[in-house]
Amino acid sequence: MPTTVIIGGVAGGMSAATRLRRNDESRQIIVLEASGNVSFANCGLPYHISGTITERSDLLLQTPQSLKARFNLDVRVNTEAVAIDAARKIVHTADGEEIDYDELILSPGAYAVNPYSDALTLRNVEDMDAIIAAAEGASSARIVGGGFIGLELAENLARRGLAVTIVERAAQILTPLDPEMAEIVAEHLEEHGITILTNASLEHAPAADLTIAAIGVRPSVSLAQSAGLAIGELGGIVVDDQMRTSDPSIFAVGDAVEKRDAISGAPILVALAQSANRQGRLVADVIAGKPAHDVPVLGTAIVGVFGLSAASVGWNERRARRERADAVRVIHLHPANHAGYYPGASTLHIKLVIDANSDEILGAQIVGAEGVDKRIDVLATAMRAGLKAPELATLELAYAPQFGSAKDPINFAGYIASNREATVQWHEVAELVGGSTGNFTRGADYLAGGADGNANAANKSAAGDAAEGGTVLVDVRTPAEYARGQIPGAINVPLDTLRENYQQFEGKSVIVHCQVGMRGHIAVTLLENLGIPAANLDGGYVTWKYGQAAQERGVQ
Repeated sequence: MPTTVIIGGVAGGMSAATRLRRNDESRQIIVLEASGNVSFANCGLPYHISGTITERSDLLLQTPQSLKARFNLDVRVNTEAVAIDAARKIVHTADGEEIDYDELILSPGAYAVNPYSDALTLRNVEDMDAIIAAAEGASSARIVGGGFIGLELAENLARRGLAVTIVERAAQILTPLDPEMAEIVAEHLEEHGITILTNASLEHAPAADLTIAAIGVRPSVSLAQSAGLAIGELGGIVVDDQMRTSDPSIFAVGDAVEKRDAISGAPILVALAQSANRQGRLVADVIAGKPAHDVPVLGTAIVGVFGLSAASVGWNERRARRERADAVRVIHLHPANHAGYYPGASTLHIKLVIDANSDEILGAQIVGAEGVDKRIDVLATAMRAGLKAPELATLELAYAPQFGSAKDPINFAGYIASNREATVQWHEVAELVGGSTGNFTRGADYLAGGADGNANAANKSAAGDAAEGGTVLVDVRTPAEYARGQIPGAINVPLDTLRENYQQFEGKSVIVHCQVGMRGHIAVTLLENLGIPAANLDGGYVTWKYGQAAQERGVQ
């Protein structure tokens, strides 16, 4: 009877064990798990801390006994594997046992980075229990790290009544997102009482009753090293597309292995349960002799905080510009999640990162209250299928007023991608603005064409800076919108009055903007048809506003 030993009894390891049993009834399958629980819902741990998931037992999906009864698995909890003798095919445990194997599957996961002696971490049920115990009677908490786990902990500790401070070393929270997108989440957290310190270390944060390190994780590779297996440059176990390590009788899956980036093909570390589960299932098929090969990862992920969701897939803009320099096009849009006339519509903030030459979708980010998960999954599927950005306009997506619009936000993204008009990014305008005074050349003798036909004071002041040539920043929103907030240096020409005032811009280049970009697009086409070079501010005032706030937060 062949024996397969699996080290690690959570996502990847347990998927491998149960699938292997379904493939082969005669094989002996032994699972070694260092903690006291197997097949637990580690992604649900933060929500039991707050009591959102009320019963601790709901997180414990299986037990050694239930797995024995259903799958005839020999599952051993509180059993730590400490070394592997690959030449003899033996696993050594902490209590001195030696276990022979024919195939070995490593699913040790990743360990939490924690440089602080007094800080807790969250990786398993025991960690969760320790945090709950420490939170009893506590009034304040510091969370070092503003990633997905840090934000989930912040929300759930706040729901327990603790005053929470997030301490982030980078200039922004949620570094998988770009700054202007992460800023939406940061402001939402602050509205719910969370203090955020960026460009900061623990020493910058006020004292607290409870400190948790949520800095990130690193692959657990000590067992792989004891077996002499190849470790990659990123610190993960090297595997082929069937999850074999450098030893053909040893496989590895999950957070401990280096994966392949779906866009570049380069090694990447992605600690996500979905990938681990898929790889565990794949290894079981390979061992059973079935054809199976791993696929590169896009890193699709989502987090929810206080009713707001933030999701990403693929590359952010920073990564794209590092990899492809200037051959990158960015799209921002801010549509409603469903038909605006149906009650309860809310804004989706969407960003697409596109290869400017091929129209390949390199990545996407979405932030909003509802409908984020649906749209990020559509984009992830489109990327996996190799659809080009303009092809998003052709997708036939489910529509009813309470779920979406006849032109879904994803379709709108495709329309914008296909327009290919000249656009200016929020940070480019920020550089042109140059602070409160502005570096834009104002239109000579400009006459505002507001709804009442009267020039407002701001525009009269701008007209005093008349000059020949140069670039004019034109806000085509209504006077009321302009009064509520404007980009420094912009003059207000409502879209519906642009035809009667366009002569003021002859001989100049124009950057137009509205609130989110749609009216700006109409203004660009109008001016271009009248012979005036024009470009649209991508994502309009909303994107610029969040981008500016992100810059200010980054230098706080």
